[in-house]
Amino acid sequence: MTALGLMVSPALAGQPVTLKTDVADADGIVTLGDLFDGAGAAAGTPLAARTGQTMMLSAAAVQIAARRAGLDWANAQGLRQIVVRGGTPAAQRGNVQVLTWARNIMAGETIQPADLVWGKAAAAPADAPADPDVVVGLAAKRSLRMGAAVAGRDVAAVEVVKAGEIVTLTYDADGISLALQAKAMTGGGVGETINVQNVSSKKVVQAVVTGPGQAAVGPAADQMKLLNRSTRVALR
Repeated sequence: MTALGLMVSPALAGQPVTLKTDVADADGIVTLGDLFDGAGAAAGTPLAARTGQTMMLSAAAVQIAARRAGLDWANAQGLRQIVVRGGTPAAQRGNVQVLTWARNIMAGETIQPADLVWGKAAAAPADAPADPDVVVGLAAKRSLRMGAAVAGRDVAAVEVVKAGEIVTLTYDADGISLALQAKAMTGGGVGETINVQNVSSKKVVQAVVTGPGQAAVGPAADQMKLLNRSTRVALR
């Protein structure tokens, strides 16, 4: 991706503009008009050259360029990146604001802040997160398509205990601390419930993952369950 040096010139200061819900350019040259509704005379101002099917623009740099061209973009959503795709804007636009994936994400990848961008959809998933912070740091459960609305079912805690792994199982309550070795029968992330088997007795119990190679039963496990449940509620 080759920037064109943000070639801008002063225009009418403070002209408010709105970021388009479907940012696209048809000729490989991204302009202010491709990004904003209401750009007026500044619409043809070039920002960057798109060499691939999609490109990412820094929202902060775009905001500065818009101001230099006399446009006022408030960026109320606090976006960090803007995704620009090749082609013409979609003819139909939804009217529900949702988080969408800023790029194609492979299963198992950890979600980063730049992977999320606000967009419009005809309807929001039932478990659509209202805050990007509840998704950042989680892992994709499957391959996710750029532009699709984010759903809570798309992500899960990063798996820190693998099935078949030997973990330290702890119990702490009322001044009593116990620890033993157990085999994880299922994998899971921090705060998730897994089945573990006592290496000595072969008894299988449910435990909550507390960290890499660590799981707990008892009050500590109950506390982790509550924290995990709170995160899931936030995803709705």
